[in-house]
Formats: sequence, structure tokens, C-alpha cells
Amino acid sequence: MEVKEKLGSIEAVLFASGEPVELLRLSEACDVDAGAVSSMIRLLNERYDDCGSGFCIKKLDSSYQMCTREEFAPCIRAALETKKYAPLSNAAMEALTIIAYNQPVSKGFVENVRGIDSSSVINNLIEKGLVEEAGRLDVPGKPLIYRTTPVFLRSFGLSSVSELPPLTGQTVDDIPENEDEN
Repeated sequence: MEVKEKLGSIEAVLFASGEPVELLRLSEACDVDAGAVSSMIRLLNERYDDCGSGFCIKKLDSSYQMCTREEFAPCIRAALETKKYAPLSNAAMEALTIIAYNQPVSKGFVENVRGIDSSSVINNLIEKGLVEEAGRLDVPGKPLIYRTTPVFLRSFGLSSVSELPPLTGQTVDDIPENEDEN
């Protein structure tokens, strides 16, 4: 199979999948050496850039996914107007932050940090595809634990959770109310 056909096969698999595809699975399915896949993805992205395509291929941890370019998000939202694309509330952002920085975590952990019931907030994050169940804790009651998803990574422009900005340790109470600008 020549390079042009291999590029086409990678593109076809990623397009048809609609979900992230693990590097090794992509390599095997397209009969491409695993070490060459990232170079071929780079070539496809250059091709998309050159022709002004609405698509790009993003690396998400050890997977790749075909995505639409960020600048086309308003058009896509307008065409697919659903609750799924509604902005996150402050409560949802707070719970998502707790999950992202401490994953995998139980709902009880999120509620303990937030100091309030978080069932509906976590269910909303699951509905939006930003959070998923990641098993159960091995403690009495075996509560569900949650982690972020590839949708979370893509939505926040991250390749992995290791790219999250470091926590500063500063709380709202530590910030003076009226700082002088001079």
C-alpha cells in the first residue's frame, strides 16, 4: 500500500469512528507502522490546513480523533442547537474541576469538597459527555467513581489531563477585595 492509500485509510478510520481511536488499533487497522502514524497524522493536518478544511485530527492521550476546527464551533452549534451545548454553570465547572484534578473520584468526594449535593451536576456532566463512570471504589457500599473523557480533553483543548494548569493553592478568601492598581 503506498503512502497516499495509507493516509486515506487513516483518515477513513478516524472519520468513520467518530470517537478517539487508540494508536495501536489505528496502526493495525490501517497496516501502518505505529511509529509512522504520528507523521502521517501530521501530513493529513497539513493537507487540511492547506485547503482550509473544517477538519483536523487531534491527539488525545494515546488516541487520535478527527474533529472539527474550533473556529467553526458557532456554525456547528447553530446547526445542532441542543441542551448538550449549553454553557456550563458555575456549579458544573466547580464539580468538573474537582473531578479533573483528583480523578477518579466518587460523588461523595465531590460533594465533600463542594459542601453540597452534586448528583444533578454530575449527571449533567455525564449527559454532556465530559465525565464518565470509571468503576467502583473498593470500600463498603462500592460507590461509583468518575473521570473525565476525551470529550473533556477536546472541549478544553488539551491532549491529556497532565496539561491542566497547576493549582495555585490560593483561595477566594486569600484575595484582597480592593487591590490598589498603583
